[in-house]
Amino acid sequence: MATGATLAATRDRAAKVRGPLVTLAGLRGIAARILPPLVVLAGFLLLWEVLCSSPTAGLPPPSRVVAEAWDIIVDPFYDNGGTDKGLFWHIAASLKRVALGFSLAVVAGVLLGTLVGQSEWAMRGLDPIFQVLRTIPPLAWLPLSLAAFRDGQPSAIFVIFITSIWPIIINTAVGIRNIPQDYRNVAAVIRLNPIEFFVKIMLPSAAPYIFTGLRIGVGLSWLAIVAAEMLIGGVGIGFFIWDAWNSSHISEIIVALVYVGLIGFVLDRLVAGVGVLVTRGTSAA
Repeated sequence: MATGATLAATRDRAAKVRGPLVTLAGLRGIAARILPPLVVLAGFLLLWEVLCSSPTAGLPPPSRVVAEAWDIIVDPFYDNGGTDKGLFWHIAASLKRVALGFSLAVVAGVLLGTLVGQSEWAMRGLDPIFQVLRTIPPLAWLPLSLAAFRDGQPSAIFVIFITSIWPIIINTAVGIRNIPQDYRNVAAVIRLNPIEFFVKIMLPSAAPYIFTGLRIGVGLSWLAIVAAEMLIGGVGIGFFIWDAWNSSHISEIIVALVYVGLIGFVLDRLVAGVGVLVTRGTSAA
């Protein structure tokens, strides 16, 4: 009996130490994060509804958008063959192109950024060229890529690659140049070879800068693919928007733009989350 009473008392003390799982302060914190954007969104939708309710308005109000685009909202998975597919398949095709182009840009951008950041000669020779090339608009590369690859799929991937690589290169180079001299001295003392120095010193030290470049790059990738798909055709969210415009389905365009914005936000959060994990919190989410 004494043992049972002791165990019960121990559990009671542990429960008091842990405290309740849900507290008033915690609920207030959640409300402080969720309520402001919901209030702003509700106000925006109300204003939009009022301004576009007139029959002569150029854009449909939210109520009409939902009514006219209800089929593609509730069934994004339909597939009638060809390009007649639901939004899920168009978004999946665009994300596949982004994944390929962005992955190539990450590998090439980190390596080139490391070279530029580590070598004074490479910085003097390559940095002016990079600064010129990065100012070229993404769609200006599309005719050149179509002439080179003679196919829309690799051309779109190239446009993503060439659009997203520049912030990765620049931020990686800045991160490499800002490695503390103490780290370099320690690496020299323990005689790390170039590969070990790259893996154990360079990448961890420059990781916050690299992930800043990755976040900018993935956002530019998503912007570039939507624009490129409007021109190359085929399955993709950009083609869906352009096809809806040609069919005068303005409500479908608005729904697609909502999806584009949400997917772009999710991509940014994913890269930011990976950055926080890799850098152990030194990269801001």
